[in-house]
Amino acid sequence: MYGSNHKYDDILMLSRPISEKHMPMPRPDRAAQFSSFAALSGYDEAVGETARLTDGRIEIDEDRAAELNDKLNILRDNLYERPEIAVTYFVPDSKKSGGKYVTFRGNARAIDEYERTIIFVKGGRIPLDDILTLGGDIYKDLAY
Repeated sequence: MYGSNHKYDDILMLSRPISEKHMPMPRPDRAAQFSSFAALSGYDEAVGETARLTDGRIEIDEDRAAELNDKLNILRDNLYERPEIAVTYFVPDSKKSGGKYVTFRGNARAIDEYERTIIFVKGGRIPLDDILTLGGDIYKDLAY
């Protein structure tokens, strides 16, 4: 290859020219020039969203429904104390089917029968129909 009569044989073995005005760009910065190119914009986000897992809503049976009803009645009777409770409830996902279960701790202030929510002292509401479990010191004498 060298020694044959090619167009660039005279400059092939020369060292890279070094500018007297500009410092050489660091290698990571040179590589970064090309990393921003994305042929499919939004593709990574779409793949990430598809890979994100959600849980299905657990359908409660009659025994669990009766237990929750008993605990809600105890809560109603003790709301004047603003008891601290722990509520595990279902939060639907806004982008795909399913959701996740979240546990929230706070002092209960009221139960809104019309909107079917528990209202907390520091704000926030949890729909009664989304509740999976209720816990707290006010339930310590219950045998479930």
